[in-house]
Amino acid sequence: MTDSTCLFNRHRARLHAIAYRMLGAVADAEDVVQDTWLRWHDADPSRLDNPEAWLVTVATRLSIDRLRAAKAQRERYVGIWLPEPVLMPGPATPEEIHEFADDVSVAFLFMLERLTPDARAAFLMREVFDEDYEDVARILGKTEAACRQLVRRAKQQLQQEAPRQAVPPETHQRLMEGFADAMRRGDFHGLHALLDDAAELIGDGGGKVPSFSSLVGGKRLAQLFYAGKRRYGDALRVELAQVNGQWTLLRYIGGELESVQSYETDGERIVRVLVQRNPDKLARIAAAAARR
Repeated sequence: MTDSTCLFNRHRARLHAIAYRMLGAVADAEDVVQDTWLRWHDADPSRLDNPEAWLVTVATRLSIDRLRAAKAQRERYVGIWLPEPVLMPGPATPEEIHEFADDVSVAFLFMLERLTPDARAAFLMREVFDEDYEDVARILGKTEAACRQLVRRAKQQLQQEAPRQAVPPETHQRLMEGFADAMRRGDFHGLHALLDDAAELIGDGGGKVPSFSSLVGGKRLAQLFYAGKRRYGDALRVELAQVNGQWTLLRYIGGELESVQSYETDGERIVRVLVQRNPDKLARIAAAAARR
C-alpha cells in the first residue's frame, strides 16, 4: 500500500462522516468518498500544504453538488423523506453516546433537510466539525462574512425544531426499554402513558409500503402500536439497538425487519417518532442486524 493510499485511508472515516451528515444516505456518502479518492489519486499529495484540508474541501464540495441533485429528486419523493438509518456500535461512555447522538441522530439529520446545501455544509463544518470560519470559507469558496451569515441563518431556521432540552442517554434508554416492553405486551395504557398528548409520528414508506406521513396525538399513536400487536401477535418482535448513536426500536414482523423507529423524548415522555419503513433504506440495517 502506497503512502498516498495510507494517508487517504487515515482520513476516510472523517470524509464519510461529513458526506453522510450532508446527505443522510449511506450509498450517496460512499459515492462521495469514492469520488474524493479518484480525485486524490490524480493529485500530487507532495504538492499539497495540507492534505487533510484538501480532502475535506473536495468531499464537502462533492457533497454539496450531490445534495443539490438529491433535493430535486426528494421533491418528487412519495410521502415524507427520512434519512437512511445506520446500525452502529455505541460509543464507550454515556458522555460519548450523548455527544455522538447529537450530531448524527435521525432527528438531527431530518432537521437539517430544511437547509440549503451551502447552509447545511457551513453549519456542519462550523457547529459539528468545529472548523473555524477561515477554514469554512476556504472549504465553501466564500468569504468569512458570507459563511457567518449562512451559519447564523441556519441556526435561526433550526431553532424551532431544536429539542426542548438535552436528555441524558440513560434516561432515553430507560424510556425506550419501557416503551418496547409495553409494545411487546400489547399494553395500550402503558404505551399511552409514555406518549406526550401532542406526540407526532412521521413515517417514510417511499411509496413502496404503506406508511403514515404524519399522525398526531398520543392516544392515536398508542392505538396504532397496540393494533400492531393485536394484528400480528407473536409474529411481532421488537428489539433495542444503537442506530445513529441513539437507542432505537427495530420492529420485526414474521422475522423480517418492518421498520426502524427513532424516538425523541423530553426526558419523561415521547414527543416524536420517526418511522423508517422504506425497504430500500432498511436493507443495509437488516443485513447488519442479522450479522450481530
